Order: sequence, then C-alpha cells, then structure tokens
Amino acid sequence: MSARGRLLSGLVTIVIASAGFSTIGAVPAAAKSSTVQYVALGDSYAAGQGGGQYLNSCLQTAASYPEVLDSEKRIHLQANAACSGAETSEVQDQLAALNRGTRLVTLTVGAANLNLTGLLTVCTQTPSDCQGEINERLAILPALREDLTDLYADVADAAPKALIVVTGYPHLFEPVNPLYRAINAAIDQLNTTIEQAVDDADAVDATDDNIIYVDVTDAFVGHRIGSTTVSFINAPPSPDAFHPNALGYEAYADAISAALASAWVDKQEQLV
Repeated sequence: MSARGRLLSGLVTIVIASAGFSTIGAVPAAAKSSTVQYVALGDSYAAGQGGGQYLNSCLQTAASYPEVLDSEKRIHLQANAACSGAETSEVQDQLAALNRGTRLVTLTVGAANLNLTGLLTVCTQTPSDCQGEINERLAILPALREDLTDLYADVADAAPKALIVVTGYPHLFEPVNPLYRAINAAIDQLNTTIEQAVDDADAVDATDDNIIYVDVTDAFVGHRIGSTTVSFINAPPSPDAFHPNALGYEAYADAISAALASAWVDKQEQLV
C-alpha cells in the first residue's frame, strides 16, 4: 500500500469511529452481523464503460469497480446508479438510490462536465488545437468546484451514516511527448479541483470528515496509453477509448479498498 493509501486507511478508521461506528475493524454497528450496504454514483468511470459487455443503456459492465468491490465478502452493492455521460446535475438525480441504511458511497464525476472525451478526441486528431481546448476546459474548473461541493454535501445529507469515497481520474497517457504531458497535466488540475471540493464539503458538513478523496493516478503508472506493458486503458480507435478496461477497473477497486477499513474487505477479520 502506498503512503497515501496508509494515510487514508488510518483516516477512514478515525472517521468511522467518530461517526459512531464500531471501532474494531471500523464496521458500522448496524452491519455487524451482515454486510456494509454500498451505493455507487457517478459517470462512465463508475458505470464501468470499457470493461466489457454492456448490461444496460448506462453502459454499465460487470467489470466496473463497484462490481469488483461488491465481490468483497462484506460489501454489498445495493445499487449502481452511475451512468455514462453523467454530469454533476445528473448525479443529483442518482441520489434517490441512497438512504439512511447506506454505509458506503463511491462517487466518480467531473470529467463529463468538461467533456473530457471530446477534448481527448480533438487532442489526438488535431494536436494543434489541443492546448486551446484544454484552456477552455480549465476555465470551467472554478464553477465545477462549486457544483461538486454542493453535490458532496447533498450526498452526505441523503446518506448521513455513510463513508463517502470520491475518486479522481487516472493519467491516460504515458508522458512520452509534450502533448501527452499537457493532457495529463489537465487531468491533474481536474483531480485537484475534485479534491478541493471534498475539502470544501467537509468544512461545512456537520458529520465531520466522512468524505474522503482517493487518488488513482499511481494505480495506472506504467499501464497507460503508450505504455510498453499491458494497458489498463482502452486506446483509440476503440469506441470506449480513454476509459479503463477490466484491468483498469480492478486497479480502481484496489485503490479504493486500500482506503477502506480492513474489516470491510478482509475475509479473515471477524466482525463485532
């Protein structure tokens, strides 16, 4: 586990304990004899687009990171409300899947607000227009930060006993040329905006630090488009270009699992 993963894991234990959950293994008291009730929200990355055969019109797949997390013995995926193309406003509609019994929420959203797929298409097909397109997207980030802050606070209101895990996005390209480095840098700025919104929401949320940010960039190092090893990301001309494949969604799930309390995922640990 990375140093950041260890830090987050410790933070989650503190968070869940402070929210009134069982301190040993940080398992919610309401779930001590059963499972952690889990709801996934978000866009195509939460839906699992690019992971294989589609299950519905939202382009969800059985390889999505919510489905991978559901395979853990004590995590039960109540609902995956995520849908490909969802912006923050559409995710607001997904909050109907939450309730007071929800103990874990994951959320990946923000890229569609910037039409990141459209940006990447321009950058790969007309590189001379790339930087201008990047600048247009970056100008939207302050407004996106406000939208995300409001969304995270609304999730906390709809699921007041839940740990809310917000993820960022991976670097899509190996940084082998200036164009790829510029795209990765733009994703860094998107991720920074997402993380800032998590901090903003925590600052005004009465439940105190029940929203955490998980960075997934390290999980994709050496496995991005242009890598000489196996890629975790679908490359053009695939219709799912710039989305993770099944291996990429496993990497997402691993990064999230590293930030969760061990008893939620450790099949050898006893619940209390």
